[in-house]
Amino acid sequence: WIMLKEVLQKYSKQDDQLLEILLECQAVKSDHFISKEDITEIANYLGIPESKICSVLSFYTFFSDKPRGKYIIQVCKDIPCYISSEVDVLKIIEKELGIRVNETTTNKQFTLEFSSCLGCCEVGPAMRINGNIYSHLTADKIKAILSEYRVYM
Repeated sequence: WIMLKEVLQKYSKQDDQLLEILLECQAVKSDHFISKEDITEIANYLGIPESKICSVLSFYTFFSDKPRGKYIIQVCKDIPCYISSEVDVLKIIEKELGIRVNETTTNKQFTLEFSSCLGCCEVGPAMRINGNIYSHLTADKIKAILSEYRVYM
């Protein structure tokens, strides 16, 4: 709650600030999600219905209403990433981490998600981890990238 109050103090009480508030709220939390309590607090601050916030959360894929891991791995699900390589990025990550899409590892370090286009069609296949884009992926490159993140745990 203290973090959310600090975030809210940065923004004017206008509903056009909603996206920025939600993005920052989610970013400062270690579990990277917007809780029911957050929704209520933000709605009260902006003077808008909670349903408006819920509709924004459900529309944008980069928001989550469930706790996520420290590192959020997003795999592009658009066609160019699949036809540009013989590598099945998703299957490699699932095997390496022992989770499926929309799951979090038991140690709360990794969450695996689908994302719409990452904007890297010409360098696919690609994935994003906490905002960092990795392109021209191969099985060995994916394993090496995941190993680097494991070191930071």
